Amino acid sequence: MKKKKSKSAVINTDNKKKKKAKNVGKKDTKGNGKSQSGKRPKNPLPAQEQSRPGIESKIEPRPQFLASNYKGSDKLKDKVAIITGGDSGIGRSVAVLFAREGADVAIVYLSEKGDAEETAEYIKKQGRRALLIEGDVSDSKFCQKAVEKTVKEFGKLDILVNNAAYQHHQKSIEDVSEEQWDKTFKTNIYGYFFMAKAALRHLKKGGAIINTGSETGLEGSKDLLDYSATKGAIHAFTKSLAQNLTEKEIRVNCVAPGPVWTPLNVADKTAEKVAEHGADTPMKRPAQPEEIAPAFVFFASNADSSYITGEVLTLLGGKTMAG
Repeated sequence: MKKKKSKSAVINTDNKKKKKAKNVGKKDTKGNGKSQSGKRPKNPLPAQEQSRPGIESKIEPRPQFLASNYKGSDKLKDKVAIITGGDSGIGRSVAVLFAREGADVAIVYLSEKGDAEETAEYIKKQGRRALLIEGDVSDSKFCQKAVEKTVKEFGKLDILVNNAAYQHHQKSIEDVSEEQWDKTFKTNIYGYFFMAKAALRHLKKGGAIINTGSETGLEGSKDLLDYSATKGAIHAFTKSLAQNLTEKEIRVNCVAPGPVWTPLNVADKTAEKVAEHGADTPMKRPAQPEEIAPAFVFFASNADSSYITGEVLTLLGGKTMAG
């Protein structure tokens, strides 16, 4: 009797090398096949590796971002939003749902052009316009130009989503270089400050700023000293800016998820750690981007959250100790 060959699951998506492991599904190169429907992928996930910043189209299984069960109801009809890090992960799903709710969306991305173009196509499939802007949010001048380009293209700005992030695990504080510390802070908190400052020139009464935080900013993380410090700063920045803008009737809130199946995490962990991503949550798996994105719609929509500002909403898959 012939033995069946086991499926490959340790995947180096940069050089296509494959090693043995468990639990790999067929690759969905278009992002709209089996990976976008059905059950949530559970641990162990396919062990795989990528170099930073990570490419969503190379992840197996593809992150679920389409939210096929989510029905739009014009909550953001004719609004204009700009989303940093909107090419993939949480940002991509937020972009799709914003468009489904009637918004035109500008996507700011670092260098992942293929992912950004795919996101733009899904925005257009919702019947809305998409604008792609390549650049680094750690540069204040770029942030100003990104906002001005969005306003020039769409005529206004109603919603800012600060979502771009840099993450780099290190086992010891001695391993965190000054260069890494600066890069993490420049991207994760300076970038949020730069974008908010640039956006405020155009945001009107009823506008919204939504920041992406993290459970690490509430509980800390021994291997993410710089990243968790920036996320804690984002939470405090959210609350302080909300107080600062209350009189202008511009709301500022934050979504702080636990582990999510995104390129950010796949590109920052060993193949073995990727396979275990999210296993320590009560649900025994990471969130999919489409499970996080509705929270951003909630905060962006005045119909849903006009009396809510300065909040940090945790989405932790059953964990209750943070917050």
